[in-house]
Amino acid sequence: MPTTLRDKAEPPLVLALDLGSSSFRATVYDRLGRELDGTEGRLPVRWRRTADGGVEADADAMVEAACRAVDAALAGAGQRAAEIRAVGISTLWHSLLGVGPGGRPVTPVYSWADQRSAADARWLREHLDEERVRRRTGCVFHPSYPAARLLWLRRTDPGAFRGARWWGSLGDYLTFRCFGQVACSISMASGSGLLDQHTCQWDAEVVDAIGLDPAALPSLVDLDAPFMGLSRPYASRWPVLSQVPWVPAAGDGALSNLGTGCTSPSRAAVVLGTSAALRILHPGPVPDVPYGLWNYRASRTRVLTGGALSNGGSVYRWVVEQVGVAERDGVDRALRARAADGHGLVVLPFLAGERSPTWPLEARGAIVGLTLSTGALDLVQALVEAVALRLAWVWELLRSVFPGPVELVASGGAIRHLPFWAQVIADALGEPVRVSDEAEGSSRGAALVALEALGAAWGEEQAVPPGTVLAPDPARHARYREARARQRRVEAALEPLARGSPGSRVP
Repeated sequence: MPTTLRDKAEPPLVLALDLGSSSFRATVYDRLGRELDGTEGRLPVRWRRTADGGVEADADAMVEAACRAVDAALAGAGQRAAEIRAVGISTLWHSLLGVGPGGRPVTPVYSWADQRSAADARWLREHLDEERVRRRTGCVFHPSYPAARLLWLRRTDPGAFRGARWWGSLGDYLTFRCFGQVACSISMASGSGLLDQHTCQWDAEVVDAIGLDPAALPSLVDLDAPFMGLSRPYASRWPVLSQVPWVPAAGDGALSNLGTGCTSPSRAAVVLGTSAALRILHPGPVPDVPYGLWNYRASRTRVLTGGALSNGGSVYRWVVEQVGVAERDGVDRALRARAADGHGLVVLPFLAGERSPTWPLEARGAIVGLTLSTGALDLVQALVEAVALRLAWVWELLRSVFPGPVELVASGGAIRHLPFWAQVIADALGEPVRVSDEAEGSSRGAALVALEALGAAWGEEQAVPPGTVLAPDPARHARYREARARQRRVEAALEPLARGSPGSRVP
């Protein structure tokens, strides 16, 4: 990760605000895309999880957490905070909240991981031509997307649905609070399932099917139309930021590609955070992709194509907590000494449902093959490998769209916590994987678009230093190919059980 001492930073400086699934982070960067040491402000995100699959949080509490992160970053920058010339914002994709009269939320912020709209996604699949819609919007009908969640709210909370003056993402609500403007970037809209990716306008057919008033959707802007002039409370709180441009919030996945140098079809980002993804950023137009993939946008001119798993580092945290494995380095060393797929287990790592490549409306995790001899490390290894096997499937689909030479670059908090995971991915995909030296791709990507807003061209000077390249082991790759086939058979066999899970039908 490129960093620099405060007194060595080259102007102009920018502030990056990264609103992620597990934490909110604000950091100051310099002209070369280097993080200024000591300027990170980070606060954990606290989601409420409900027994029926809900994942939600208080909108105003989240805005205050983001503000406190900014407070800490400015304090860390000291006198150099006065040199900040722009702000970039990275926001978790697919979040949704409704804002009512007086600018106050009428709903919580709903996460992409909220699974309660499965029945509503099914209704959309049954009443619209999903394939035609997918080719326009880049998204299938699925509970992870706001399109189905809006229909669920209309059905389950009609008062809130009617009471919302407008709907948007967490990033949209943050900038509304700071500037009083209701606007959504093309990037954030592209991850909603409500945007025609080709025209960059709200999709009339989907909006009408939901029963949503088109006036309740924000105006669409691109990243070259920054907000200016903080409203009074925030101008008083951050005088140094009050008259600098704030770039509209953009999708964290696209900015992660930018921040790790994956900015062309010749380089694909493999990211393991709370969830997992494999994606390629490229110039338009929007390509036709297989059903297992999606298309989103970084901006009007940059398209992001890939697939995302609902489960990544979250499954590692879960299994470590459940089996009581405590020492991180010891786990990493122990896994390196074990044979690939040597545990006798088949795992569906669907603890938070699932997205690519099969897009099930209801999905439940499963561990098949348990015996009295199954141990804690067997479970850890099986779950880690299961995520890599899903990524290998996404990789096959992505290669059908981008058949040319592609370098894989891995990053994310889960790889920092368990470095061996990157080797498992290389072996599962059968491809070399470069482990990025940039640990915070989304944050750095937000900094780069802020620099771009200033007209500060970025390119080779801001390139991320090359990381370690991990070569795949042919024997382990062969074992993982067999394991992938078993995983698919188990998923197909258990799918009818998931289909009958509670909440899978509209009452």
